[in-house]
Amino acid sequence: MSLLRLEAITRRFPLGSPVFGSRKYLAAVDGVSLEVEIGKTTGIVGESGCGKSTTGRIALGLEPPDSGRVLFDGSPLPSVDSKAWRAQRRQMQLVFQDTLAALDRRMTVGALIAEPLEIHAIGDAASRRQRVDELLHAVGLGEAHGALYPHQLSGGQRQRVVLARALAPKPSLLVCDEPVSALDVSVQAQIVNLLMDLQQDLGLGILFISHDLRIVRHVSDQIVVMYLGRVVEQGRADDVIHRPAHPYTQALVSAMPQLPGGFDHYVPLPGEPPSPADRPPGCPFHPRCPLAQDICRQNLPELLPSGPERKVACHRVRD
Repeated sequence: MSLLRLEAITRRFPLGSPVFGSRKYLAAVDGVSLEVEIGKTTGIVGESGCGKSTTGRIALGLEPPDSGRVLFDGSPLPSVDSKAWRAQRRQMQLVFQDTLAALDRRMTVGALIAEPLEIHAIGDAASRRQRVDELLHAVGLGEAHGALYPHQLSGGQRQRVVLARALAPKPSLLVCDEPVSALDVSVQAQIVNLLMDLQQDLGLGILFISHDLRIVRHVSDQIVVMYLGRVVEQGRADDVIHRPAHPYTQALVSAMPQLPGGFDHYVPLPGEPPSPADRPPGCPFHPRCPLAQDICRQNLPELLPSGPERKVACHRVRD
């Protein structure tokens, strides 16, 4: 059952001041559609600047789309900062990447976890203290950690506190924006496994955003691959990883030695992604694509079905 649905959302940001009456725009998100089901994880993967984080913020209502719509539990999101939106935000929580920025260093861990309960007027003081102790235990911390301050914790412990804080109001959706990228590999595994255990116990829907395809593969039921603000491929995680269809996805998979085909048939990508403010005509990937033809340079490919539960935006795949 669908918990979150994004339908053809776009988001553009103005660049600088208008010149001779015209203004350039950066298309951060361009026609993105995706879905998160109850108890399932949809992963978004792509290089920096592809629009992953903006998509996550739009999903939470923190960034308004210029067009398209966001449906949560079958209903459009209320207007930002409205009473209805603030009430619904209790069901939708964000897990941050930068834990020190996300946690007020002047507050104890216990106060930080209890703060969402106070904001949403959930329970009384005694029940909040009990909820904080439950959450500390759920994320693998002890009651003694509740009296500590963020700077007294390790990076992995702070990420556990961020996760506990997000879970405090009992949400049904978590948007995880690069939640483990700043952690050591061994700690990454601990946090990812904890997140998956909590999802199984609580039935959470998760939108997991990362540039690391290895982690996205591990946690996701569905994978959405983005490039320069557009979705180039999406489908079941096993299909996307074992049978990548888009040349960009093939290159991502081939660069990961832990993934099928890693280093066996490495697909190098020349150059860097073009500027989102000055995207090339046609397929935005064509300047780096080893399979590009004239049609790729002239016509923007649509995201169309390519097998069961799979969509790909590539002229060559359809050929």
